Amino acid sequence: MHKFIKSSTVFVLVISIILLLSGCVGSAGKNGSSSQTSSKTAETIELTISAAASLTDALKEIQHSYESTHTGIKLNFNFGGSGALEKQIEQGAPSDLFLSASTKNMKSLVDQQLIDTKKQKTWLTNELVSVIPADGTMNIASVTDLTKKEVKKVAIGIPESVPAGNYAQEALMKAKLWDTLQSKLVQAKDVRQVLQYVETGNADVGFVYKTDALTSQKAKIAFEVDPKTYSPVEYPIGIVKASKHIQEAEDFYAYLQSQESLNIMAKYGFTIPK
Repeated sequence: MHKFIKSSTVFVLVISIILLLSGCVGSAGKNGSSSQTSSKTAETIELTISAAASLTDALKEIQHSYESTHTGIKLNFNFGGSGALEKQIEQGAPSDLFLSASTKNMKSLVDQQLIDTKKQKTWLTNELVSVIPADGTMNIASVTDLTKKEVKKVAIGIPESVPAGNYAQEALMKAKLWDTLQSKLVQAKDVRQVLQYVETGNADVGFVYKTDALTSQKAKIAFEVDPKTYSPVEYPIGIVKASKHIQEAEDFYAYLQSQESLNIMAKYGFTIPK
């Protein structure tokens, strides 16, 4: 009788241990599943923004501001000449938004139905200026001064792919100096490279946007190019149809048009169209 009771007690104890262990395993499984779900929920979404090089400094500040209030979003910027960025999007390179320095490049993508015309608009405007090294003493006050013998190299963006270069070409053609200055012209892949050429002394003069000149400690504005001699500098923004994160792209597109964002752009010298 005592043996039977003892055996029963052992049996019950074993069963209890098995049930207890089963519960722990089940709980661990649930916790693991919960952890995985939580991980998926907290997954960071990365947006690729193809943006004109002249927007670099302002957009870096916007990136900090936006990511600090949108913890699940990471902004990856692909800076370059607007024409080159347009070609990349045409060829299927991953991009969620296009921030161009020329309406021509945006219109091309809209015409190809790569950007919805209802999801693009003019965002900012800018001005074209001529810069020289900050310690330069050369007297350059207008485009006609570029013909002076002491001016050896004039930097511009490649007109076919860099809007600032195209605007500079328009201005020089208007002044009937485009052919005259051919031997002096040094072409760059984007407007920031033009600025770098002047800053490092690899060019005596360069054509950049006013906003680029304002960011530099090593270059200064020689003169503002007459706005009547080139097309209006407009910056359209648009959402790429092929985006895999349309909702997040639309949210950032809306933020770029917010007063907070526009205040940042104005601080860097951009003009907000009325």
